[in-house]
Amino acid sequence: MASQHFERDINHMVSKLCEDESTYVSKEIKRLGESLVSLHKKNLVKINHSVMELVCAKHLVLDGYYVEVEKILNKISCDIYARKGLGALIVEIETGYIPPEHALHPLTYLKARIASKITRYSGYAEKFGLAVPPHYTMIIPLAFLKPPIDRTKEEIAEIKTLCDLYYSNPPVSFDEIRNARIHTVYILDVESGAVKEMEPSTYMKMTGYILYEVEGLRSYVSSKVAKIS
Repeated sequence: MASQHFERDINHMVSKLCEDESTYVSKEIKRLGESLVSLHKKNLVKINHSVMELVCAKHLVLDGYYVEVEKILNKISCDIYARKGLGALIVEIETGYIPPEHALHPLTYLKARIASKITRYSGYAEKFGLAVPPHYTMIIPLAFLKPPIDRTKEEIAEIKTLCDLYYSNPPVSFDEIRNARIHTVYILDVESGAVKEMEPSTYMKMTGYILYEVEGLRSYVSSKVAKIS
């Protein structure tokens, strides 16, 4: 029954995303939808994650990329792997989901997950991005908004400690953190199929003010976030 519901929802999203699009774009969206249905039958993907992948994938197809979903890279699976010309882009989908075992420390867990994804995945492609829904405020460690050469040893050590709390098999290295980059944030509205692409610094300017106003969150963001370019 769950498989039938998944396929029904994917087919609905595919049909919606194909409306008024060219034959090529529609063909690519349908191909990706079929891939996700196949992966779900192996219990490898979930619907809330998959519909976001489709919305983001269409945006990339329209931008000239050839898109693959759930691609294996050196024994790890990335959500979206997109190629254009000689370059590649990896996009990781973030829903804001908190596993029950981390219910008492959700902010720390999510910040660690974001830091770990940027660190682990960005080295496998020329560009790396994160995609989020508009109802989730993602916290990007501010050190990743700086060029690698400007990151301090203290910032790198702080991210290393954070990642090791939850993602230590294998642990990320200091060099991986130092060289990690995030180039783009995609805000995905599943209901409308709309995508807003922006610089990570712009995203943190928008969300940083909100987070900073909540006193308990001030350790996660800086009042100087607006000055980051």
